[in-house]
Amino acid sequence: MSKKMFGDILKQAQKMQEQLAKVQEEAANKIVEATSGGGMVTVTANGRQEILSVKIERDVVNPDDIEMLQDLIVAATNEALKKARDMMAEEMKGLTGGLGLNIPGLI
Repeated sequence: MSKKMFGDILKQAQKMQEQLAKVQEEAANKIVEATSGGGMVTVTANGRQEILSVKIERDVVNPDDIEMLQDLIVAATNEALKKARDMMAEEMKGLTGGLGLNIPGLI
C-alpha cells in the first residue's frame, strides 16, 4: 500500500471519527420516554442511556403490593433504555450509510 493510499485511509478514518463523536453527542441530548402499567409509571432516559426521571402515579402506590410497583418500574426502565439504544442505533445507521456495520462500542 502506498503512503498516499494509507494517508487517505487515515484521513477518512479521522473524518468518520469526528462524525461519530458529533452523532453521539447529538443523540445523547435526545430524550426518550417509556411507560408501564397503562401510564402509571413513566421513565425518561437520554441517548447516553442515563435515566433522567421516574414518575409514579399516586394510584399505583399500594403499601400492600410493593412488588407490583417494583415490577412496573423495572419494566418502564428497561423499555426506556431499549428505546435509547434503538435511537442511538438509528442515528449511527445514518453515519454508516445503512451498511449494517455493527461495531462494538459504537452503540
